[in-house]
Amino acid sequence: MKYEHIIRDIQNNIFSPVYFLSGEEPYYIDSITSLLEDSILDEGLKGFNQTVIYGRDVSVKEVVDLSRRYPMMGNYQVVIVKEAQYLNQIENLEQYIAAPLDTTILIIAYKYKKVDKRKTYYKKMVASKSTIVFNSEKLRDYSVPNWIESEIKARGYSISPVALLLMSEYLGNDLGKISNEIDKLVINLSEQSNITETEIEQNIGISKDYNLFELQNALSKKDQLKAHRIIQYFEANPKDHPLQMISVMLHNYFMKIFLYHNIKNKEPNKIASELGVPPFFVKDYIRASKSFSPIKIKEIISKIRTLDLKSKGVGNNNATSYGELKELVYRVMN
Repeated sequence: MKYEHIIRDIQNNIFSPVYFLSGEEPYYIDSITSLLEDSILDEGLKGFNQTVIYGRDVSVKEVVDLSRRYPMMGNYQVVIVKEAQYLNQIENLEQYIAAPLDTTILIIAYKYKKVDKRKTYYKKMVASKSTIVFNSEKLRDYSVPNWIESEIKARGYSISPVALLLMSEYLGNDLGKISNEIDKLVINLSEQSNITETEIEQNIGISKDYNLFELQNALSKKDQLKAHRIIQYFEANPKDHPLQMISVMLHNYFMKIFLYHNIKNKEPNKIASELGVPPFFVKDYIRASKSFSPIKIKEIISKIRTLDLKSKGVGNNNATSYGELKELVYRVMN
């Protein structure tokens, strides 16, 4: 079942006897689990009818025994198995899942790893009408901007393309972290409905003038002075701008320019789809392609890889300085 459908049913007080939530992306598993915790029982009944246990601390038999109890003074009892990926012989839950109690809601949170879908117990869960099976897949990096935009829209706001890019580049693909930053951002906003890079700088701390996006712009325009100033800012704020992150972002940027050169259909929406960027930024890659030929890009990517290796300590006894990044930028410009 899809995440949205599960959330909608819970909000409408439609519950299933068993929830098996698994996968590499913890955000969705945590969200469903938290919503179930908050929705099924009133606070006064949780002390009697809600049990939270951890997979590494219990056996399957203990989980089943808890699940076979009846609720006290209420319609349901809730059993939440967190970190279920550490539960030994989890396949032995098969017998209970085949005939669960209607008065128990068993939530199995199996995080950070995939379940072997070839196993018999998993196939039986999928086939069971009393079990909700949800697979929480890790979001691809290119899908993060769309996810951020949808989350912001769900809170009643819109976001500018540049602000969206800043958030997605600097916050990575940790959906829990991104969601917390969006919540913090919305709390601090006035009635203004459109979020710009100014609000991002003021509330999240990502500079609207000195960031990777502006560095990429400076490189494509061959603006050496601006690029140098941005790197100086990075050097003064290394915790927010580690060299490893910069090298990865620059590598991805130049790879996309290289890809642009090889796209035959230059229709803007097609380009955006091929590059995995919002259509608003297509013009930036068109401009950059005029500054960097495929041969030049190959040379640049080779130097970025060298910088990345050095930043990780490979072939470099001393910590890589931002001076090497400045040298890289100089070579990119010339």
